[in-house]
Amino acid sequence: MAAVGVGGSTAATGSGAVSAGALESGTTSTGNVKHLVLFLHEAVLVQYVDTLKLAVPSLIYTLQNNLQYVAISNLPAATFQVTYQLKILTTALFSVLMLNRSLSRLQWASLLLLFTGVAIVQAQQAGGGGPRPLDQNPGAGLAAVVASCLSSGFAGVYFEKILKGSSGSVWLRNLQLGLFGTALGLVGLWWAEGTAVARRGFFFGYTPAVWGVVLNQAFGGLLVAVVVKYADNILKGFATSLSIVLSTVASIRLFGFHLDPLFALGAGLVIGAVYLYSLPRGAVKAIASTSASGPCIHQQPPGQPPPPQLSSRGDLITEPFLPKSVLVK
Repeated sequence: MAAVGVGGSTAATGSGAVSAGALESGTTSTGNVKHLVLFLHEAVLVQYVDTLKLAVPSLIYTLQNNLQYVAISNLPAATFQVTYQLKILTTALFSVLMLNRSLSRLQWASLLLLFTGVAIVQAQQAGGGGPRPLDQNPGAGLAAVVASCLSSGFAGVYFEKILKGSSGSVWLRNLQLGLFGTALGLVGLWWAEGTAVARRGFFFGYTPAVWGVVLNQAFGGLLVAVVVKYADNILKGFATSLSIVLSTVASIRLFGFHLDPLFALGAGLVIGAVYLYSLPRGAVKAIASTSASGPCIHQQPPGQPPPPQLSSRGDLITEPFLPKSVLVK
């Protein structure tokens, strides 16, 4: 399952880019399979030093996926969904440290708000938070979530740094990640369950529920690619907020999760923090300018949204590292 998780989370961002990248590449546009194989041989095997750079994030992503299973096994689904948003905080911190990114005051404030909300949810969980299965260990679940968020933030920023420091396309890098992830997952599977796999077969225990999880991971990865290509960070923030609400409702209906005011407060702070952090910098500057100097002389017609802020090159000013580092599942 570790290898499957890697394919679902790391190769997800590039899944939508594989077909587009293949069509745009001069090597593969002819549709000649032989040319494609030669290209992959050159890019993956001949330039092996470049390929080995992807071993680090691939190993971390494999670890991250296994930690997520540990976390969700020891925490209610709603609590896990809220706490896992700490990956935004870790990604932002690693981006500042490794990529020398700068965050606005509103973004720093939203990160503090995010941490406060997660802390409130965890305090509610430690204080009881209603009945829970006897085999759940909230402490182990919290440790697994924190480790998973740290690994997710580091791997995402490291992957982005590799992309910006080389000429390889996104789909090629995701292919290299998938190769390492599959190999590492199989090694881990053989080390932990090698005897059982040899006796019962690789697909033993693949119930319809397990296949549903596998397909959901793959489909979710493709959705991430669609969001990166066609949507913006604000819409992604709304999607994250909706996922928290849906997870909470499903936990109440399926597992008898107890929703109290403390959890609702923490989840609300996290949802607000995600939205504020996802605001484009142009929108933040426009809000600050309006609040400081009053209404602008040139008013937009009623019902019309304000024009987006553009950079000197004519590009919309948005947070540059969110698509690659945070939108990775």
